[in-house]
Amino acid sequence: MATWNTRGLRGSELEDIINRTNERYAEKNIALIQKIPTPITPVRMDKEHRQITLAYFEQRSTVDYIGVVQGIPVCFDAKECAEATFPIQNIHEHQAVFMESFERQGGVSFLLIYFSSESRAYYMRFEELLKFWNRSREGGRKSFRTDELDPRFFLDMKANVYLPYLDLMNLDLSLRDQLDNT
Repeated sequence: MATWNTRGLRGSELEDIINRTNERYAEKNIALIQKIPTPITPVRMDKEHRQITLAYFEQRSTVDYIGVVQGIPVCFDAKECAEATFPIQNIHEHQAVFMESFERQGGVSFLLIYFSSESRAYYMRFEELLKFWNRSREGGRKSFRTDELDPRFFLDMKANVYLPYLDLMNLDLSLRDQLDNT
């Protein structure tokens, strides 16, 4: 079974914070965001402890979270990175394709990236994700550094129990409005 230090549970701390935040948003009737479970098929079970000890993924997951914020469809994925450089390969093509389709349907897609070495989270707008994705696909750099990111979309995470990402989504939407009006 996966333990805290194995690859299978990376991002658990970030997801716990996001889940608490989503519960709070739901309690305040601000948003209804759900964690999307990854469908698995159990292969081996420990019947004594009633635990799955070996399983495989049935299909590729899309994103980690999906829901609605004040009538706006929202989807996002949570990523965690121990360094100040984030590899594009951590974003799977099927996830980027799903997020692009979601945006075309009038929704808002983004990533929440936790840079654990800096104790900071970053709200990455889909438009920004595409910039780095395309750069990588065109033979350019296969990662991005935190110093390449828009400083307005960082959140300090020291001692945070909540991640107020809707504040950053509001900024994202206001930037979209500005671009639409120019």
